[in-house]
Amino acid sequence: MIVVDTNVTAYLWLPGDLTPAAERLLAEDADWAVPLLWRSEFRSVLAGAVRRKLCKLERASAIAHAAEEQFSGREFPVQSAEVLRLAHESGCSTYDCEFVALARTLGVRLVTNDREVVRAFPSIAVPLESD
Repeated sequence: MIVVDTNVTAYLWLPGDLTPAAERLLAEDADWAVPLLWRSEFRSVLAGAVRRKLCKLERASAIAHAAEEQFSGREFPVQSAEVLRLAHESGCSTYDCEFVALARTLGVRLVTNDREVVRAFPSIAVPLESD
């Protein structure tokens, strides 16, 4: 099991330069976990793709549904106190720290391309490119 941030999920579902890396990661470990927050972040990514005309609204809705199915049973709540502590100590956003908190709780690594998160949490966060 690994925790993946929303960008890794977006790389998997929206074709782009990092899609092959996300596909390799999924092939290596298909047991991806996410905090509940991922849904709102992913919807925002999809809405941006629609605005930029990278995909149509209907396609974005279908992607959202398929991604939600992918994470069925793999979405977890995180403790607010832990998220706030991590954000305070690192300077990272609470959004990012939700993924860090979940990875710590589950005792697994977090795959992200957020350089700030990788720098702040080198013992748990690894960039997608390293996989």
